[in-house]
Amino acid sequence: AGGITDTGELYSPYVGLVYMFNLIVGTGALTMPKAFATAGWLVSLVLLMFLGFMSYMTTTFVVEAMAAANAQLRWKRMEKRKDDEDEDSSSGVSDSDVLLQDGYERAETRPILSVQRRGSPNIFEITERVEMGQMASMFFNKVGVNLFYFCIIIYLYGDLAIYAAAVPVSLMQVTCSAIGNHSCSVGDGTKYNDTDKCWGPIRRIDAYRLYLAAFTLLLGPFTFFNVQKTKYLQIMTSLMRWIAFILMIILALIRISRGQAEGHPSMAQLSGIRNLFGVCVYSFMCQHSLPSLITPISKKRHVNKLVLLDYVLILAFYSLLSFTAIYCFRNDTLMDMYTLNFTNCDIVGVAFIRYFLGLFPVFTISTNFPIIAVTLRNNWKTLFHREGGTYPWVVDRIVFPAITLVPPVLVAFCTHDLESLVGITGAYAGNGIQYLIPACLAYCSRKDTQLVFGSGTVNKHLSPFRHTFWIVFVLIWGFSCFVFVTANIVLSEAKL
Repeated sequence: AGGITDTGELYSPYVGLVYMFNLIVGTGALTMPKAFATAGWLVSLVLLMFLGFMSYMTTTFVVEAMAAANAQLRWKRMEKRKDDEDEDSSSGVSDSDVLLQDGYERAETRPILSVQRRGSPNIFEITERVEMGQMASMFFNKVGVNLFYFCIIIYLYGDLAIYAAAVPVSLMQVTCSAIGNHSCSVGDGTKYNDTDKCWGPIRRIDAYRLYLAAFTLLLGPFTFFNVQKTKYLQIMTSLMRWIAFILMIILALIRISRGQAEGHPSMAQLSGIRNLFGVCVYSFMCQHSLPSLITPISKKRHVNKLVLLDYVLILAFYSLLSFTAIYCFRNDTLMDMYTLNFTNCDIVGVAFIRYFLGLFPVFTISTNFPIIAVTLRNNWKTLFHREGGTYPWVVDRIVFPAITLVPPVLVAFCTHDLESLVGITGAYAGNGIQYLIPACLAYCSRKDTQLVFGSGTVNKHLSPFRHTFWIVFVLIWGFSCFVFVTANIVLSEAKL
């Protein structure tokens, strides 16, 4: 979902490493300190490390499936070229014509030894960008393809709802402090109700909804057009993200070193695990964008090692950000959006830094919202598309953009509880995209590779977790998480 680069624009492995870091470290990281404080530092650290490992494993599954998809596409082109050559020399019909008629009829497919003789080490080279939807179409049956699109659409809806709520929340908090009668009080532990005054007769919830309406009117129309993420836009948002995160870590460390730390986090609070799980899954999410990130890397020989290095760096970064937060601030003062803790005059004396951090989500999220919206709109189109069919103008230009934009805005209108939005999105749709779909892709692509190329052929990008045990483990873990999160929500509601 959402291309990072155009196909064919190559970059070095280390540039790819930076791109992946920037993709993963996003909005989810801003909600992680609150989730850490709620679940306890020991439980949070253990779960963060385990989910980081699980995410790395499924990332290698997706890379393996990408290589298998490239091999199958390359094989089909070779066979097509061979058929064309045979037709030039004779009018007979070759056996391989049957193989190309229906990609789903694997039972008719036999090992193609000629493909192996023509250079099997290179047939698994990842040179063509194959998105997850295309891989699902290649390796899954019709039911599996529909389930994939259902999962990715739900996830993107959650993403858009989080974005639609995060920007108005940040604007409300900053402007209500700057214009209202409680200047600089955001992040000082003072609890405000939605019905409290913001400025004049305007309540805080009214201000939030006004900003949500403005956000929708300004960025919503982009859903009806095609937008591209430009290189310069990516550089600008990445630079702002780095500056903001490093500033927050440094400011928290300075406060701790001066003996002004107020945090006394507990070791474990089981009631906070549900939200922490969803936040961690959301914060490690990159699987749906791996084709856009991995394909343009010029040298992919050690791609799994580079991905592992990325995950280690991200794990260290998340731990540093969260631990400095939970020891610097009291649990009850940590905001859903961590940047808002630094809009208090007692924490940050420089007004520019306060406003920069307070409005940081506004700048970065606003640039991503149209891209995610267009990605979701295109997934809807792909889901309902039929071979050779076209959509009427009204359906194509009005209906699909409308069903993309309206639901997340309605969710954001009803609630601005970012921790819960991130938690639910990550725990359900994120669980499917990060665990279940990659495991199924790895299993099905391995079966297809053996069927088409023979059992002796080895995928050069085969995951280090090549034993079937790991696929079964991921599937059991993913389904167990569904059950655990659902039971936790039901029990929590029952207590209320």
